[in-house]
Amino acid sequence: MKTIRTVGVVGAGTMGSALAQKFAQEGYRVVLADTAIEFVNKGIATITKVLNEGLEKKVFTAAQVALAIDNIKGSSDLSALNECDIIIEAIYEDFTAKTNLFKQLSNSVPTTTILATNTSSFSVTELAQSVSYPERFIGLHYFYHAAKNRLVEIIPGAKTAENTTKSVYQFSIQAGKDPIYTKDAYGFAINRFFVPWLNDASRLLEEVKMPLHAIDTLCMKTFGIGMGPFALMNATGVPIALHAQKTLAKYGPSYKVAQPLVKQVEAKTNWEINESTYANSAEEEKLINERLLGSVFFVCSQILEEKVCSATDLNKGAKIGLKWKKGPVELMQKYGEKEVKRLVEQYAAKYNEKVPSGISESNWHLEFVTCNIKGKLAIIQMNRPEDLNALNEEVMKQLDACFTKAEKELAVDTIILTGSGKAFVAGADIRFFVKNMKDKTLDNIVNFTKYGQDVFEKIDRSPKKVIALLNGLALGGGLELALCADEIYALNKVNLAFPETGIGIYPGLGGTQRTSQKVGKGLAKYLVLSGKNLSAKEAEEIGLVDKIISSEEMFDLLAGGPLPDFSKHSCTGKWLAYSELYQNNNYTTILEGNCINNHLENGELEKLIKVMRFKAPVAMQFAETLIDEGRGPASELEKLISIFTTQDAMLGLSSIGQRVEYQGK
Repeated sequence: MKTIRTVGVVGAGTMGSALAQKFAQEGYRVVLADTAIEFVNKGIATITKVLNEGLEKKVFTAAQVALAIDNIKGSSDLSALNECDIIIEAIYEDFTAKTNLFKQLSNSVPTTTILATNTSSFSVTELAQSVSYPERFIGLHYFYHAAKNRLVEIIPGAKTAENTTKSVYQFSIQAGKDPIYTKDAYGFAINRFFVPWLNDASRLLEEVKMPLHAIDTLCMKTFGIGMGPFALMNATGVPIALHAQKTLAKYGPSYKVAQPLVKQVEAKTNWEINESTYANSAEEEKLINERLLGSVFFVCSQILEEKVCSATDLNKGAKIGLKWKKGPVELMQKYGEKEVKRLVEQYAAKYNEKVPSGISESNWHLEFVTCNIKGKLAIIQMNRPEDLNALNEEVMKQLDACFTKAEKELAVDTIILTGSGKAFVAGADIRFFVKNMKDKTLDNIVNFTKYGQDVFEKIDRSPKKVIALLNGLALGGGLELALCADEIYALNKVNLAFPETGIGIYPGLGGTQRTSQKVGKGLAKYLVLSGKNLSAKEAEEIGLVDKIISSEEMFDLLAGGPLPDFSKHSCTGKWLAYSELYQNNNYTTILEGNCINNHLENGELEKLIKVMRFKAPVAMQFAETLIDEGRGPASELEKLISIFTTQDAMLGLSSIGQRVEYQGK
């Protein structure tokens, strides 16, 4: 499998410059090329401007900006790409232009260089015909804005080698993207349903006299999105929507380009969207919702029937790439098979189309946790990156099933728990807690927590070796899951924390107990009561993480490589001072400033007290008692009803990301 360190991007426009920026930010050397040096300079100027804007907003540090800019080299000479391990084409969507470029590259760069197209609509297999050694050719379809949007569709062509696919998958992960696999079909997966949705919205203009703003508003409500179809087309380019729909027209009469869309492009203007107080009728609302839901459900049922991608990747792609609150498969689950079937049949009949077999509910399973067994190794991966792998009832159920499967496999002696995307697991799904608090169904919270404790206990007590491989955020329930493992390895970029007392509750999946076993009661109280956000290095210093590993070592481990050696860290310096502070004082005496403090500097103590003043007092009291008593994870269940009926818990859980003042009630 090829290791990628230097990336070539051809095309310095909006997409190409965004890709170059992202790869440079992630530490890759980048060659940005275009036909003329002025285009290259303009692209680099755009990148520099975006990075400096990020610096002003404190998204980046000055050092990060300087390093990213230093990682980019511009050129109008394609021979500068010879040093690249992969070259990604990001020029305008013209088949002839793309094939001519690939012929040129194919004749000049080494035969081991991976060549990738960022086409949004053309066949990867057809484009590969212009390349010598098509085994190295693949589709990588990125989404706007490519420096921020994490989605990438990986599309192998008919002759793409397996090693090429594996290499670009690993590269995508390391470059901060969330990849999904799709077959080489026009429109691939996401544009295949999204572009017809835009087209059908345009087509509705022939049937209703509603203002565009009213249609957009209805769509935003129905699909849980921040922009309606017309606003989206204005943002990304109305001609792009037309071009993409023309490419899809081969699929059948329902894909025929809408005349209002054609006319709008001919007018060379954006859609005119004027906010209004238009009150749509129930009939109009029904027409628009049924047509656009029918469009999405029809095309997505075709995608599932044709096995273009899995239901999980289809749903994930919409949530990550399009920012839909619910993906299309979740929407189908919400409406149910009977209603989905009615809407699809109605839509198909309108265009004299065949009803796809993918309409069946049996095709809608979403795999939030996966189990991959490779000889003696079982890899259990949290597979819900669009929601930071947050734990809810279904995720916990799938985790239980996957771990049970791995444990029963006699050949397996090591089980690795890891995540996907930006997180290992970023805690429990807060929406579940808030809903049940509002509905006064707290038994659901207790039952979920008790079941979660049972699953975690099974992992903790497994006779097989369990490794937690932290790829990203490990917060709250995610850190509690990691603590069930025998050993914890982490990438350098990982952050770990118990944020619970800052949102009005306390750790309930063993966090008050297993943390003490790992680092001692003093540091356990420090972490839980302060909510301290630890870097991987800090977590290793206190012994919470056993070993920091590189991304290359992570992939080696996941491929069955040897476990790394490490030595236990002894708590020293400021960490020992924090430990002693919490061992010698309770949280109230610390807050009052009347604590016994032999080693922590006053400035540090003042900072700590300031932080703790923004934590919920009842949550801190319960957590401290649980840690002091050390009666095991089950003891955390005893105060669940009490904590979830406090005003502080409702305030904290309903105000995520905001600073609030707790009343201790």
